[in-house]
Amino acid sequence: MERNMKLLSTANPKIQKGTAKGYLSFILHLAPADLSGKETCPKRTAGCTEACLNTAGRGGMFKKGENTNMIQQARIRKTKMFFEDRDAFMEQLEKDINLGIKQAAKLGLKPVFRLNGTSDLSWEKYTCKGSDRNIFEMFDNVQFYDYTKVLGRKVAKYKNYHLTFSAADGNDADVAKAVSAGMNVAAVFDKVPAEYMGRPVIDADEDDLRFLDPKNVIAGLKAKGRA
Repeated sequence: MERNMKLLSTANPKIQKGTAKGYLSFILHLAPADLSGKETCPKRTAGCTEACLNTAGRGGMFKKGENTNMIQQARIRKTKMFFEDRDAFMEQLEKDINLGIKQAAKLGLKPVFRLNGTSDLSWEKYTCKGSDRNIFEMFDNVQFYDYTKVLGRKVAKYKNYHLTFSAADGNDADVAKAVSAGMNVAAVFDKVPAEYMGRPVIDADEDDLRFLDPKNVIAGLKAKGRA
């Protein structure tokens, strides 16, 4: 299994918008759904599978006649490493986070980390190499955040981890439960409205810093990639 593989990136155009607010965002892109042979999005719907952000930006640029590229292949390698050599993966993730913290400090920015860029793994369940602590406990002084379609994740005790529930075709019942539980919900619109489900809608395309959003709002997004 390939080691010393860089896992985190700052190349995503949307997360780069956070620098204007003083944050340097690092994102982990794994292969979504079961593209790697392993499922990374347990609550995916048919629509979100088809319109996945895996196809947004350079990830969706293919040479004529091809259906993959270097970015897609790298995501598959990272995903296989996670499932087949978990200790090595978590060790590399710790190294990348430490490097990210140092990189942000040099730029006078606060580092923040999104581990589910194109996946929906419950990171609170996975311990780091040689430890009984997960990644949020190992780095309890830095901010992590994600979008998720998985209800009921036991993350309330991690004050440095923020989750926004993700609406999609066919998960209306879960969206209603998320709203009832007080979660912010991200939803994709053709035209972002002022209000949805009785909640104010904010423009979530201005940046990716969902942990800064006020409570009880809808994070309105415009369709990207194949969506």
